Amino acid sequence: MRLSAVAVALLTASQGCDATALRGRPNTLLNTGPIPRAPLQNIVTWDEHSLSINGERVMIFSGEFHPFRLPVPSLWTDVLEKIKALGLNTVSIYIDWAQLEGKPGEFRAAGVFDYDAFLTAAKQVGLYVIARPGPYINAEVSGGGFPGWLQRVKGHLRTNDSDYLAATDNYVANIGKIIAKHQITNGGPVILYQPENEYTGGEGVTFPNPDYMQYVMDQARNAGIVVPMISNDAYTGAHNAPGTGKGAVDIYGHDGYPLGFDCANPNTWPSGALPTTWHKTHMEQSPSTPYTIPEFQGGAFDPWGGWGFDQCHKLINHEQERVFYKNNYAAGVTIFNIYMIFGGTNWGNLGHAGGYTSYDYAAPIKEDRTLTREKYSELKLQAQFLKVSPGYLTATPGNSSVTGVYSPSASVSITPLTGPNGSFFVSRHTDYQSTVPTDYTLNLPTSAGTIAIPQLGGSLTLGRRDSKIHVADYPVGDYSLLYSTAEIFTWKKFEDRTVLVVYGGPDERHELAIKSSAKSWKAGSGLTVAAKDGTVVVNWQTTTKRRIFQLGDLHVYILDRKSAYNYWVPEISASSSVIVNGGYLIRSASVSGATLNLRGDFNGTSTIEVIGVPKAVSILKLNDVVSPYVKTPRGNWESAVPYAKPALPLPDLAKLDWKYIDSLPEIKTTYDDSRWVTADHTTTNNTVEHLRTPTSLFASDYGFHAGALLYRGHFTASGREQSIYLSTLGGSALASSVWLNGTFLGSSTNPDVSSAHNETYTLPQKLAAGKPYVLTVLLDNMGLDGSWVVGLDLMKGPRGILDYKLGGSNATISWKLTGNLGGEDYADKTRGPLNEGGLFVERQGYHLPDPPIQKLSVSSSGGPTSGLGVDKPGVAFYTARLDLALPSDKWDIPLSFVFENNTAAAADGGSGGVYRAWLYVNGFQFGRYVSNLGPQTVFPVPEGILNYGGSNWIGVAVWALEEGGAKVPGFTLQAGNPVVTGRERVEVVDAPGWEVRRGAY
Repeated sequence: MRLSAVAVALLTASQGCDATALRGRPNTLLNTGPIPRAPLQNIVTWDEHSLSINGERVMIFSGEFHPFRLPVPSLWTDVLEKIKALGLNTVSIYIDWAQLEGKPGEFRAAGVFDYDAFLTAAKQVGLYVIARPGPYINAEVSGGGFPGWLQRVKGHLRTNDSDYLAATDNYVANIGKIIAKHQITNGGPVILYQPENEYTGGEGVTFPNPDYMQYVMDQARNAGIVVPMISNDAYTGAHNAPGTGKGAVDIYGHDGYPLGFDCANPNTWPSGALPTTWHKTHMEQSPSTPYTIPEFQGGAFDPWGGWGFDQCHKLINHEQERVFYKNNYAAGVTIFNIYMIFGGTNWGNLGHAGGYTSYDYAAPIKEDRTLTREKYSELKLQAQFLKVSPGYLTATPGNSSVTGVYSPSASVSITPLTGPNGSFFVSRHTDYQSTVPTDYTLNLPTSAGTIAIPQLGGSLTLGRRDSKIHVADYPVGDYSLLYSTAEIFTWKKFEDRTVLVVYGGPDERHELAIKSSAKSWKAGSGLTVAAKDGTVVVNWQTTTKRRIFQLGDLHVYILDRKSAYNYWVPEISASSSVIVNGGYLIRSASVSGATLNLRGDFNGTSTIEVIGVPKAVSILKLNDVVSPYVKTPRGNWESAVPYAKPALPLPDLAKLDWKYIDSLPEIKTTYDDSRWVTADHTTTNNTVEHLRTPTSLFASDYGFHAGALLYRGHFTASGREQSIYLSTLGGSALASSVWLNGTFLGSSTNPDVSSAHNETYTLPQKLAAGKPYVLTVLLDNMGLDGSWVVGLDLMKGPRGILDYKLGGSNATISWKLTGNLGGEDYADKTRGPLNEGGLFVERQGYHLPDPPIQKLSVSSSGGPTSGLGVDKPGVAFYTARLDLALPSDKWDIPLSFVFENNTAAAADGGSGGVYRAWLYVNGFQFGRYVSNLGPQTVFPVPEGILNYGGSNWIGVAVWALEEGGAKVPGFTLQAGNPVVTGRERVEVVDAPGWEVRRGAY
C-alpha cells in the first residue's frame, strides 16, 4: 500500500499520465515472449488467462489481512473464516520486518508474531496465501516495515548497495524458510510470493535496478521459495515484467487506488478516475501472464486530524465495489486482491507517522471484526458469482466501455468479455459518477443471434453509481441461460435439483431466458413467462418478495439485492455446498453421518433456511447444538434461531481503584541520568539529514526507534543566556515539551499536524553564571517514514533533535537520551521491539499487568476520568485492575475504550487543555489519543488482549502540554452489539506481567 506522500503522484500516473511523474526512469521493455526460465514446480502454473492449481483453472480472489495488526493468534481464524465466507479463496499478507528483527541478527517470530501458526490456520480454513514479506512493504507501518536500525546503514535502501543487501539477508533467510515450509508444494497454502513491494519510482540512483531485484528474488529462492513470483507495480509501469530480463518476475501485476483518499468529501468521485485502458495496457506489457491486480482499493487510510473512518466508509462503500470492481472484471483480472479486507490496529507504535492507532481502513471487516452490512455483502455477491463462473477465466475482454453497440442508450457503457463457456457484458453509467437512474435496453450477441432485450417488454435500469454483469450462453449445471439481465449470485447442482439464485436492485425490471423447448413450468406471482424460439423467457420487476420459477428440476430463486445479502454458500467439501438464507454470518458447513452442522454467528432472533440438504442428512446442528427444523414443501429446512441479548456487566472505569505515579521525574534537577545513553557520536551514516550539532542527537543512531523520546542536555551557564532554540523532527503530528531545571518553557501542540518543529524559547529569568542547568525535552516519535521513492531514503528521516542553540551564550551542552529500556536489546520479547517507548513508566514496566502498586500512589483525583488528570505540564500515569465476567464462550462481544472527545475545545484553547494519552491494556499499547487533533476517540481492544473472564490491568499515561495541565473529561469502556458466535474459543495471549527490570532507570 502506498503512503499519502506519494498518493497524488500515483493517482495521476494511474490515470494515464507519463510515468516520469514518479521521477523514475520508466521501464519500456515489454514482454514479447515466453517466461525465460523453467518452472521450479508443477502445481501452480499459469498462462495468459489465469492461474491453474493442480491443473484446474482458478480465479484468485483475495483479501489483504495483516496478522501483525491483530496480535491475538486465536482470533486469526475468526477473520480468515469471515474472508472465506465471502467466497474469497485467498488471503494476502504483508509481514513487518521491524517487528521480527528488532536487533540486527536476532530474528524472532513467536507468539503474536508466529507466522508458522498463521499459515497453518489459513490452511485449516481452506484459503490460499499470497506471501508478501518485503523486506520493504510500505503498508502504513513505521519505516515501511524497515527496522529502525537501517537508519545506520550508509548505503541507499532498496538498492544493491552491499551494506543494505547484507542487512536484509538474515530476515529473508528466516522468514523465507517459514514461508517455504508452507508452500503448496509442501502441502501448505502459499501459492504466490511477492519479492519487494511497489518497486516503481526512484531518484538519484540507478532505477530500475535489475541486479537489485534479482538479488531479492535469489534471496527468496535460496530460502526455498519455488512458487511463482509476482510484482505489484504502483501503476501500470511494466517494471520487472516477464521478458524484461534480469530481475523479471513470473507474473506482472500493478496496484490501483483510483478514488484516492479524500474522506472529507465521501460523496464526490473524482472525474477521470475510472481506468478504461488497463486491459489494453496489460496486453502490451505482459500478454503471456494472467491479468493481475495485487492491490486494489478496498478502503482508505486516514491521517492525524482527518475525518475518521466512518467518513472513509462512505467514500469507499458498496457503490465503489459495484462500479470499480466490476470495471476490473471487465478488464479480465483473474488474480485480484483487495486492500484491505480487514485492517486491524496499529498497536504498539507499529504505525507510520501519517496515521493514528486505528487501521480500520474502511474495510469490509471493521477493526473490531464486525461486518459492514452492505459493503461486506456486496463483495460476497460478486465473489460467489465468480466462484461459479469458470467461463469468465477464459473469456476475452473486448473494447472497454463501448456505447451504441450493446445498448442503444449512450448513457450506458458496456464492456464485453466473450468466451467458449459463456459471455459477460459489464454495464455501467457512461458517466460513472452518475447518481441518477438510467433506463436502457440491450442488444446482446448470443448463440441464437443478437437479441433485443427485454423481449417481453419494459426496460432495464442502472441505479445510482451502479454496474451490472449480464451474461449470455451461461451454463448452469445441465441447463444454459441464453441470457440473464439479473445478476447471478450462485448456482448449485444438488442431488434432486439445480438451484440458481439471481437478484436485482429495487424496483428494477429484469429478464432471463433458459434454453429449453419445454411448454410447462411453475411460476411465482409477478412473473411473466413465455416460450420463445427454443427458450423459456421470464420477465419480472424486482420486489422484496422472493419469487421462485421452476423449469423441470431447475429452481430459479429471484431476489432483490438486499435479500440476496442474507444468503451464504458454505462448502461441505471441495465439490459440494449448501445454500443458506439467514444469519449474520455463516462460517462453514460440515456433514458427519446423518448430521449437517452449520457454524455461524447470529445478531438477533431469526430463521435460517437451508437449501440443498444432502439426502442422507436428517439432523441439523447450529454451532454443534441440535436445532429443530421444519421441512418446507420444496424440501428446504427452516430452523428458528433464538437470540436473547446477554447481560454485559461492564465496570465503571471512574470507580476503579486507580493508582498514580508521576511519569516525568526526569524534569527534576535531582534526577539521576547516569545510566542514560550519552549522545557522543560525532558522525552519522544517516543520508537524509547531515549533522548540525557537535554530536548526533538522532535517536536511531543510539538504538531508539519507537515511542516517546527523552533528552537531557547539561550545561554550565555563563549568565548571558537569553533563549534556547530547538529544532525537532518527530513525524507527522509530533509534539514536544521543554523544561529548564524543572521550569516549563513551552510545548509544540502542533495544530498544523507538521512533522518538524522549530522554536525559540525565551528564558523566564536570568541564569546564574557558573551554575549547572539541565534542559529536558520530551518528544513524541510518531513513527518512521517509509521509503517509497528509491534513492531518497526517507525512512532514514531521523527522530530527535536536529539542532539547538543557546541564545546569547556559547556554552557547550552535553546531551544524554533515552527511549525504550535497552533500545534494540528491548526488554519485552513477547510484545516486540516497538511496543514500548521511553516514558518512565514504560522503562520501569509499570504499564504491565500486576505492577508494584506499593510504589504507586492512591490517585488523589480518582483516576483519569475525574477531569483533574494533570494539573501542570508533564506526564501522569494511572493504572487499575479491571475485572471482567463476560459470557465469551458463546458470544462475540466487541469492547472499546472511549475518550470523551474534547478535540474542538482543546484546539480552540478552551476547557480541558491540550493533552496526549497512551492507553495500555495488559501491557499492550493499544491507543494513542491526541486531544487537539483527533480524529480517533474510540479504541477497540480485542478479546485475547483483554481477558473477558478474569483480571486485567489497564494504564493511561496523560501528557499535558500546556500551563494549567489538562483534564480528561471522560474515559469509559463500551460494548458493541454481541453476537452468538460459532468462532473458536479465544485464548488470552500469554504475555508476562511486571517484574523488576534489570538496569531500569
